[in-house]
Amino acid sequence: MSKPFNLHNPPIDEKTLLLRAQKLAGCTIQELALKAGITVPINLKNNKGWVGILIELNLGAYGNNRAIQDFPHLGIELKTIPINSEGYPLESTFICMASLRGNIGITWNNSYVYHKLTRVLWIPVEGKQNIPLNIRRVGAPVLWSPNAHEEHLLRQDWEELIDMIALGEIENITSSYGEYMQLRSKSANKQIFTEAIGNNGQIILTTPRAFYLKKKFTSSLLARYFLL
Repeated sequence: MSKPFNLHNPPIDEKTLLLRAQKLAGCTIQELALKAGITVPINLKNNKGWVGILIELNLGAYGNNRAIQDFPHLGIELKTIPINSEGYPLESTFICMASLRGNIGITWNNSYVYHKLTRVLWIPVEGKQNIPLNIRRVGAPVLWSPNAHEEHLLRQDWEELIDMIALGEIENITSSYGEYMQLRSKSANKQIFTEAIGNNGQIILTTPRAFYLKKKFTSSLLARYFLL
């Protein structure tokens, strides 16, 4: 298997990254896979996140550690977003894993969530299941940073959720909490557990959680920037 052509060639600046992303617009998944030297799976049922990895390879991303951005030298995070034929997001967007202990002293401005959302390269991809994966196309990219209003909304949700975690209410948090950001279970293996604070301050075991942007938020971004 040949090496992905941008694997050891990260973009030198924001302009270079955006130009690379613009060149992907209109390409099919099959075309990008051929460039990257990898095989397209039949479907994404057991390959969650595969499309994002494919685009990372084509753009030269190297921030494999989810605690940092995909392009850490540029301070930019890559987010692919599956869309339907009307340009509406098909699912919520993963931000990062949530720490369920040791959150004393954490603030919005030094949180992983803030770090991940400071500067985002959004790339929409056709996501309808009736379109074979190999012929789904990539849309036009946009570089985005939250404006003051957007950041205020996201911060409100994050602070509500992080307070509930700290107060031992982790098991009471459902996906309905948060207007634009939610906290949900995230684990490929339901037998994996992590430590958290219980409602009496004790240490409990629970499933790993992650922060996600709700479709309500990402759909407004798609509409505003005419990504299709």
